[in-house]
Amino acid sequence: MAARIEGAWHRNLRAYPEYKESGVEWLGKIPEDWAVNRLRTTVTGCQNGVWGEEADGVHDLLCVRVADFDRGRFRVRMDEPTLRAIDPRIARSRRLEHDDLLLEKSGGGDKQPVGAVVMYDHDQPAVCSNFVARMPVADDQDPRYLTYLHATLYAARVNVRSIKQNTGIQNLDSASYLSEAVAVPPVKEQHAIADFLDRETEKIDALVARKERLIELLQEKRTALITRAVTRGLDPSVPRKDSGIEWLGEVPAHWEVCRLRRVVSKFVDYRGKTPEKSMSGVPLVTARNIKNQSIDFSQSEEFIPEELYPQWMVRGRPESGDVVITTEAPLGETAQVVDTGIALAQWIVLLKVDPTKTSNDCLMYHFAADSGRMELRTRATGSTALGIKASHLKSSLIAVPPMWEQDEISQTVRSESEQVDVLIAKIREAIGKLRELRSALVSAAVTGKIDVREETPRRAASQASRSRTQSCDKL
Repeated sequence: MAARIEGAWHRNLRAYPEYKESGVEWLGKIPEDWAVNRLRTTVTGCQNGVWGEEADGVHDLLCVRVADFDRGRFRVRMDEPTLRAIDPRIARSRRLEHDDLLLEKSGGGDKQPVGAVVMYDHDQPAVCSNFVARMPVADDQDPRYLTYLHATLYAARVNVRSIKQNTGIQNLDSASYLSEAVAVPPVKEQHAIADFLDRETEKIDALVARKERLIELLQEKRTALITRAVTRGLDPSVPRKDSGIEWLGEVPAHWEVCRLRRVVSKFVDYRGKTPEKSMSGVPLVTARNIKNQSIDFSQSEEFIPEELYPQWMVRGRPESGDVVITTEAPLGETAQVVDTGIALAQWIVLLKVDPTKTSNDCLMYHFAADSGRMELRTRATGSTALGIKASHLKSSLIAVPPMWEQDEISQTVRSESEQVDVLIAKIREAIGKLRELRSALVSAAVTGKIDVREETPRRAASQASRSRTQSCDKL
């Protein structure tokens, strides 16, 4: 699919008339009139940021952190700004200017290495944190073009060879990174490339946003069907009774409403300090690994040493089918254990059911339903992040059908949820392909593989964009 869409781009965007060897292995041939320069020639400096002190209401400035990097749009997000008290003498020399580039110097990991670059395109007075370096753009360079150029370097992992490992945190050797050779077109051509990429990436981003919204709607549909099944049952004609719980309403008359401790035989709370982590060993499940009724290591993979596993899991080891639930950050995400060779971090409670009272499936679906989540929230505490103690969790209420009916509910919910999950997986795959296309388009433009100098908005919309959008929107 990606090859088909990318082919549509190349059929509508021509190459440059003449090329020359760049002498740079990853870059290959470049247009005849492009120069090969070191990255450092495109900026006037690389100045480390400052963290300052706690905000005091007098010398406060916005401080841009790595967490504020919008890695998809290569810009700085300002939705959760951080205020820090910065010495005025330091602030004068470190203040960010509109169109400055910001280089991530510390942080990262194997799946997201350090070295991302974004552009500061805001007018608010600000500095960057000590994990970030400010790079003012040279007068003869277009900052938008350079932003796309750095994104291509990052996607090609050129930044990785300048990474120095230090006590588990990646540090980027900025001098080494800025010594990398890149292709630099004349500034007028940089403007044209940046204009083209601004237009076309915006269209791809809009298409991705529509697909992400579709995923949200499908997830809402799945939650709704789970909620209906675990609070109303599968037969709408059975007599009902008032559950006595405002957010639960009426339930089938033959169901029991009881405390969770009546159907769970053991609560294992993994509170306390998580053991020292290691580069390998026993996979550690943290609260952020539990999402949408599954344990997912794709976004965050951590380990604890094998020798510490018995000590850490002395309260109780997980068995296949056991239900785990997050008690904070976030609250109420739940899943069943599949691989028993895991360690569980703090803010997770392991639930071992009484098999004569309920099933692992129904317990998990209870917490996945809107009613179960509302029950948890009413018993949670916290002003900034809601959390629930294991003792309060035990007292939460649950509607319990007879065991024979639980089996029917579980089978129905599992079947319908799997159908939704298949659709979501297909949409996620399409989003991934669109992002690959976006990255390939940016790379092709900033390395001179396509000539966009005459791509006016009208032509871009009528040719390349039309064929691409028609192909992608069918996904």
